[in-house]
Amino acid sequence: MTEAAWLLAAPALWGVYTWGSQLVATRSLWRARRSAPAVALTFDDGPDPVHTPRVLDLLAREGVPGAFFLIGRRAQAMPDIARRIVEEGHDLGNHTWSHRNLWACGPRETDREIRGGHDAIERAAGAAPRFFRPPWGMTNLAMFPSLRRVGTPCVLWTLQPEGRRPASAARQLERVGARVKPGAILDLHDADGVPGAGARLREALPRLIETLRARGYALVPLRDVL
Repeated sequence: MTEAAWLLAAPALWGVYTWGSQLVATRSLWRARRSAPAVALTFDDGPDPVHTPRVLDLLAREGVPGAFFLIGRRAQAMPDIARRIVEEGHDLGNHTWSHRNLWACGPRETDREIRGGHDAIERAAGAAPRFFRPPWGMTNLAMFPSLRRVGTPCVLWTLQPEGRRPASAARQLERVGARVKPGAILDLHDADGVPGAGARLREALPRLIETLRARGYALVPLRDVL
């Protein structure tokens, strides 16, 4: 193929590799079982040295389980927090080694991000992550063979109170109140992927737990509802 032909084909190939992977991503888990009024709380982007311990303190007081999707290099730097997550009965998830956008990663780099995160979390926490979540939910076609090799399913989310743009604690509560349904997987952020996200979550989380319980939802481990 000529250079000009490669240049013309490149956008289409990238589109298949990234957007096309969404066809495979339909096998990913977006929602838990819907038969019971249960919700799973999941937390991305940690561990954070300030916010994650405070979130763990609150979950312990309230008797609420969570699933923490850790960034590998952060877990490696903060093994005490990673171990605490496991010791207190929460689930571990892999959120890649460095939180790179997988749309910008070729197959080898995708495998390094997934395997590097998986291995670093296991070393730090003393337990292997059960689940995987790609940063921003962006998948590629190389992701799925890598996940089969480490033995973790891709778990996305039903409801994200705060995404790539900041949302106040009050706004997060409004979104949950308006959109939550049985079997929802909530994607929360206990570290500052978006500046200030950890502090906003700490403000919102007590009211969020109270609101969900008042509406009759059980807060259950992610592993139990999938």
